Amino acid sequence: MTVSIIGTGNLAWHLARVFEKNNIEISEIYGRELSKAILLTDDLYQSTPTDQLDFSESKAEIFIICVSDDAIEQVCARIVLPENSILVHTSGAKNIDILDRTLKIYHDLEVKTGVFYPVMTFKKGKSVDFTKIPVCIESKDENTRQTLIKLAKVISDEVYILNSEERLALHVAAVFANNFTNHLLALSKAILDAEELDFEILKPIISETFKKALSSRHPAEVQTGPAKRNDLQTLKAHLDYISDDEDLVRVYKTLSESIEDWHQD
Repeated sequence: MTVSIIGTGNLAWHLARVFEKNNIEISEIYGRELSKAILLTDDLYQSTPTDQLDFSESKAEIFIICVSDDAIEQVCARIVLPENSILVHTSGAKNIDILDRTLKIYHDLEVKTGVFYPVMTFKKGKSVDFTKIPVCIESKDENTRQTLIKLAKVISDEVYILNSEERLALHVAAVFANNFTNHLLALSKAILDAEELDFEILKPIISETFKKALSSRHPAEVQTGPAKRNDLQTLKAHLDYISDDEDLVRVYKTLSESIEDWHQD
């Protein structure tokens, strides 16, 4: 298979490298800024950087959109593809219909569509073991679905078929598990920084928290803390301590109330 990648961000960086590592040819890499596309292709064996969305002469079979969710429609509106090619987006939250709907408005092309969504947080330059990263596939066309499954299995041992509603639920859950959790860690560091305390002190309990959650049948089974115990005096002491920060108080109360509601007898 031959692919082209539209985008130069974190996911594009990782997909380009894992595809080439597994002998998937990358025909073109598109970037709004040509310099970024050139930078991304520098380490690849053979790939053409471009700042043009006219792929009518491309030999790629699959075109993978790796841009922000809000930019997917803009790309679809401007992209020109070879007949019978496959266009996919990599969003966890966007419905597959966004591709068909936008292509129908702006183009008269026979193009198959789908979704190729790796469930992971990516950062350029930080290597990951792609074989362990779940890749979620969706397409309304059976042949296209099988082609995307085949592509996914080249790079990952974890391939799932999800529809758009299921994928949205997964993405919401991932935001809670990843983005919100990381933000809570940032808040905890800010609390320590205010007292000139070292964040290193918290790392063992953070590590143990994740170990217990991931090894349990349900994370709620290993929940601890003052909200779980309904320790009102401790809850009040904490709220008094952070009372000068309204945002922090709101977060603390919301999470404590959620834990209390979950564990009510």
